[in-house]
Amino acid sequence: MINKGDKIPEVNLVKATENGPEQVSSSEYFAGKKVALFSVPGAYTPTCSAKHLPGYVEKAADLKAKGVDEIACTAVNDAFVLGAWNKDAGSEDVTMLADGNGDFAKAVGLEMDGSGFGLGTRGQRFSMIINDGVVEELNVEAPGDFKVSAADYMLDQL
Repeated sequence: MINKGDKIPEVNLVKATENGPEQVSSSEYFAGKKVALFSVPGAYTPTCSAKHLPGYVEKAADLKAKGVDEIACTAVNDAFVLGAWNKDAGSEDVTMLADGNGDFAKAVGLEMDGSGFGLGTRGQRFSMIINDGVVEELNVEAPGDFKVSAADYMLDQL
């Protein structure tokens, strides 16, 4: 599993944009800025939709006031699903980074087996503060929990 002080591994992600999916490399995306990244097991799932994404939308200005340049959400979903979810429940303050094949979740060692719920392999619920491609804070939830990956928790770390 990735740790504080580690560099984000090189993988391709797909950024959901108004013009459609846009391929981005992790090294390019996270370079030269401070990013508040949070990972959800899936768009439109109960905790993710009721608490996780709304918390980052609500606290976006506070996070940016504490030095965050960009807020990003990742999930093992495709860019079309993440784009629709952001349109329905998110905001322009949150960038959606699709990890459709789970490459990012695997590369950072934060996969989970959601096959018991029909989800297959997904990314765990976690958050990171990434500064110029290096992990400054890492918050990984225990299965079923929603505490340390919340926007409020991250605000206290900044």
